[in-house]
Amino acid sequence: MAPSAPSINSTMSSRIATPRPSSYRYKSEKRGMTYNIMLVGQSGLGRRTFLNTLCEREVIPPSEAPNPDSANVADPMKFDTYEVNLEEEGTRVCLTVIDTPGFGDGLDNTSCFKQLQDYIEAQFDEVLVEESRIKRNRKYRDHRIHVLIYFIAPTGHSLRELDIESIRRLGEYVNVVPVIGRADSLTVDELATFKQNIMRDIEYYKLPVYNFCWDESDNDALKENRDIMDFIPFSVVTCDEVLDNEYGSVRVRRYPWGTIEIDDESQCDFALLRYIMLNSHIADLINYTEDVLYENYRTKKLEVGGFAENDEDAAEDVDDSSEDEETKKPE
Repeated sequence: MAPSAPSINSTMSSRIATPRPSSYRYKSEKRGMTYNIMLVGQSGLGRRTFLNTLCEREVIPPSEAPNPDSANVADPMKFDTYEVNLEEEGTRVCLTVIDTPGFGDGLDNTSCFKQLQDYIEAQFDEVLVEESRIKRNRKYRDHRIHVLIYFIAPTGHSLRELDIESIRRLGEYVNVVPVIGRADSLTVDELATFKQNIMRDIEYYKLPVYNFCWDESDNDALKENRDIMDFIPFSVVTCDEVLDNEYGSVRVRRYPWGTIEIDDESQCDFALLRYIMLNSHIADLINYTEDVLYENYRTKKLEVGGFAENDEDAAEDVDDSSEDEETKKPE
């Protein structure tokens, strides 16, 4: 019998109730935190309802019914941007979400990988250009992607070639957080086995998914992050419906045989994922993007462009010229 899925222990639940402090958050309470999320996954995995449930409002309206005459033609991938202002634990979050409809819907998805990589690199390039200006724009808006939520189809088996190639190509430039879309289509045992298979593939192919334990300086946070790592990939169930019961309003997904409360930690990981994405780990995701991912990209970009070598040569020229001036001084 397959092992049961891990559950959030009492320590984790208490941390969810009380967010751990973050100086980045407190400094940004008044002006708001600029935070950018990208959603990537094939059509039909619930990206629209995920965003609406995440923001607790309708951000993306229901799509129109497809034209039967063109239903067999896959639409090219595009980037749709949505801006939402949220209030989380007294902190204003200026959230920008980039959705990618059309990803993975064709027979040959090679162009999708390149489009995503080019888009993410373009945001890094914008910051690199801004940093090089003599007079910088004080109102410049950072568009770097801080987290990419990658939706995995609930096949119940393992990662597909599409998933492996996507994570492999993008993990160098962005924090990839894998989630299982429409996890309610699997039983508890099937979901636990599927999670194990996915993690085995991630380890075997050395896929660069986001490591919540990258900062080992805080022992308390490290313990929490290790607990979170046990839930990867997160199982997600989303909804558009709210029901009132004796305990208050609950968000549910309705079926002919009953309902699922998506905020119930025993039924799916959505509540934990939302807490991580919009509360406790915003600063970690932003800092890792700026201090690690962007700095690695910046270094490679400058080395390829020859700037790094020119800077070193210029420094040597300055030293040589100073020595020459000293030798030419009159006695």
